Amino acid sequence: MLYLYYHGGSANHGCEALVRSTRKVLGREAVLLTSAPEEDLHYGLDQVVTVRPDRPEPVPRRSLTYLAAALEHRLRGSDYRSVRAARRGMLSQIHRGDVCLSIGGDNYCYGAEGNRILGYYNRMLNEKGASTVLWGCSIEPEAMTPPVVEDLKRYALITARESITYGALLDKGLTNAVQVPDAAFLLDWEEAPLPSPLRAGETVGVNVSPLVQDLGDLVLENYRGLVRAILEETDQGVLLLPHVVKPESDDRGPLRQLLSEFASTGRVALAEDASCTVLKGLIAQCSFFVGARTHATIAAYSTGVPTLVAGYSVKARGIARDLFGTEEGYVLPVQSFTGPRDLARAFLALYGRREEVKERLREQLPSYLTPMAGAMEAVKRLMDR
Repeated sequence: MLYLYYHGGSANHGCEALVRSTRKVLGREAVLLTSAPEEDLHYGLDQVVTVRPDRPEPVPRRSLTYLAAALEHRLRGSDYRSVRAARRGMLSQIHRGDVCLSIGGDNYCYGAEGNRILGYYNRMLNEKGASTVLWGCSIEPEAMTPPVVEDLKRYALITARESITYGALLDKGLTNAVQVPDAAFLLDWEEAPLPSPLRAGETVGVNVSPLVQDLGDLVLENYRGLVRAILEETDQGVLLLPHVVKPESDDRGPLRQLLSEFASTGRVALAEDASCTVLKGLIAQCSFFVGARTHATIAAYSTGVPTLVAGYSVKARGIARDLFGTEEGYVLPVQSFTGPRDLARAFLALYGRREEVKERLREQLPSYLTPMAGAMEAVKRLMDR
């Protein structure tokens, strides 16, 4: 059986896109182990995979399991026994010969606690006799500490979605790694009308993450400058598009703020929340896209829409470098903003080259996606062993 694990819920439409596209790419029945099954049912993932909850179960106090876990924590500083006991229901479903794909592709960049839990899952599943796969990962090279490298060695297969991560994995001697584009490049999309008064081919899509807004007022001021530049220096409308709507990180907060400031122009509209396939269909109708969320920009790239990425993570830099040969001019680090028009200037420079960029995407995408076939075969070989 094929299991997809470490999935945080489809209100993050990048996570949803990974489930849908992975199921499509591998062409196998799959079980999704999810911490937010209600979100996945809401967006229809039960039509694609079998949805099962993966939530911690209480361990009875004073039980032998509880006492052993507490002793291990005290003596070794390890919570492995505790996590394994809390996930006993999930683990009871896993059998020798199963293949388990971790689809939280960049979670190794989210600090020591996330690394530990991912490592615990990897160890638990291997002890059950399953083969584990780290699917579509991006890892900052400096995050590959010795404990992380030892954990990465346990995976039967690692697919790195860009060359920076892949190079760092090779530098650490990880021979179980291959470079494969993010599966979401192959996500299907649905036709959907743009919100009024916007028109296909005459609209710039804009995505803002509250994660970049948290960096300070200058970031939001740059987005104001971006929208102002689109309205004053082009004839395009502006589609404000959320790609994550989880309560703890909801793109609609900063996007609604922008909408309130520019709605009177009659050329700015906010997309309603929808499945990732509908959102990709909206992005596909844009003439240009500026995005902070990785899978929103992947939706743009994969539909041939020229794109400027507002961010400087390894995944943003690596994907742009692999598509265009450089990240310069294609990725703008929000941490480097020094004035309110930095984003607007970067947009106007790339917007002026949009036909050249579109042609580059048209030429590059077929060969860029070629390694996907090899990844499919590698996972299928694990399942057929």
